[in-house]
This record gives sequence, structure tokens and C-alpha cells, in this order.
Amino acid sequence: MNSVAAVDWAADRAAIDRGLATLCDGCTASLGGAVCDAIRYSLLGGGKRLRGLLFLAAYRTAGGAEDASGLAAAIEVVHAYSLVHDDLPCMDDDDIRRGRPTVHRAQGVAVATAAGVAMVPLAARAAFEGARHLGLPADVCATVVTELMRASGAGGMIGGQLLDLEGEGRTLGLDDLERIHRAKTGALIRASVVLGGVAARATEQQIVALEQFGESIGLAFQIADDVLDVTATSDRLGKTAGRDLDLKKGTYPALLGVEGASKRAGALIAEGCAALRAAGLLSTELDVLARFVVERES
Repeated sequence: MNSVAAVDWAADRAAIDRGLATLCDGCTASLGGAVCDAIRYSLLGGGKRLRGLLFLAAYRTAGGAEDASGLAAAIEVVHAYSLVHDDLPCMDDDDIRRGRPTVHRAQGVAVATAAGVAMVPLAARAAFEGARHLGLPADVCATVVTELMRASGAGGMIGGQLLDLEGEGRTLGLDDLERIHRAKTGALIRASVVLGGVAARATEQQIVALEQFGESIGLAFQIADDVLDVTATSDRLGKTAGRDLDLKKGTYPALLGVEGASKRAGALIAEGCAALRAAGLLSTELDVLARFVVERES
């Protein structure tokens, strides 16, 4: 992460990566072959691990003290699956992700499609086992899995992706954009923060504040992505710059201008942090991560 990060995330990132490597090793035993190779290629190909970091920060902020990296890894599996499918020719048809060929370019469309599908139950199992490792009761373990799957399903990422595809080539208003991206991008970010509270057995009031924070920074993340798509290079992004324009997608810079979009993202970060502050939950970790969402360069 860039200079905004006054917190050292190296240990958390390393723990999440170890958890992902362990999941890949288990995948070899159960699946084997090309599909498992594609899953490994996707999961161990780098990335910010932002959703896992948000989960761990929220978990600690809400009072959690155990090693929750297994559950953080499960969240990252869901994110990685969404990228595999998002890049497919029938979706956004992209060639580069995290500075290297996308999974379907490296492994083939059929294998990439199957790998993405296989990563969903892999994430569900990892989430349940991660929650159980924390000593959570069975009903709370079930809540963790339900929340994660809901964020990735028709009411979250999948539904948002469909709305995004349907919106290509159309003129979208701000309400339309926010409806798409609160689901496509924001749902998993919101869930990452909420699950930190759930895993730490936070109070209902604390969960509400974490949810408000997660919703705000989830949308701000997408706005920042849209801005970077028109202001950064492919080398810096690790993916194809200008892709939104090529696909005729509605974006925040197109609607509000780059400056207006940046101001909207900043306002959302302020709203999210205010919700945490009111609940006594604005930790340094969460504050830094919130600022990173809009100040990042890739």
C-alpha cells in the first residue's frame, strides 16, 4: 500500500496469503488437474487483499483477539472468484489482471469458468471452518457463511454484475450507478466489515455502525476505481486502463467529472468514518484503510 498506510499491513497480508495457499493445497487433493491450477493461479497472483484487511481490522476493532486469517482468506476467495468471471469474454472480456494474463487467457475459458464456480463452495467451506476455528457457536458460523454468500449472490455481486452489463451503452443517472455498484463492488466490502463485527461478537449497535461504514467505503472504492480507469496507466493499474470507455459503461467521472467523482468518494469516506466515530469504533486501522480506498494509485 502507498504512503497513506500509517499501519504496517505486512503481517496481515502474509497471514491471508498463507491461508489462501493452504486452501489451494486442499484443492489439489479434492479437485486436482487444470481447474485446481487455475484456482491457484487466481488466488496466489497477488492483489491488495483489501477485503481481508478490512475484515481483520473490523474484527480487532470490535474486540476480537484470535487469529482470524482463515476467515479473511475465505473472503478473498469470493473476491478472486468474482474477478475470474468478471474478466471472461462473455462479461468484461479483459486480458490483464494484476499485471499478468487473466485466468481465461492463461488457462482457457472453460477451465476459468469451472474454476470460478468451484471457488464459491471453497469459500463457503473456508468461511465455516474459519468461524469454527474462532470458537464461534454453530449458529454464528452459519450466519458468517450466509452473510458471505448473500454478498456474492443475486442481491450482491452477481446481481450487480448483471445490472452493469445491462447498463453498457446506456445513459445512467447517479441513482442507477449507485444501485449497480452498491451491489457489484460494495456488497462484498460491506460484508467484509460486518463479518469482522460478527466474528468478534460485536453488539447490534456496533454491527449497524460497521455496516454503514462498509456501505460507504464500498461505494467510494468503486468511484475511485472509475477515476483511476481514466487517469492511470495500465502498467500502474495492473489491468487495462480505459476499459470502461471501451465497453461504453456508465461511470462516475463521465457523470460527475473527475473532480466531482473524487469529491463524492471523499464525502462517502467521511460519512462512513462518522458512523464509526459515533459508535466509538473509529480505530486507526479502519481510518487508514478508509483513506487508502480513495488515495490509492492502483
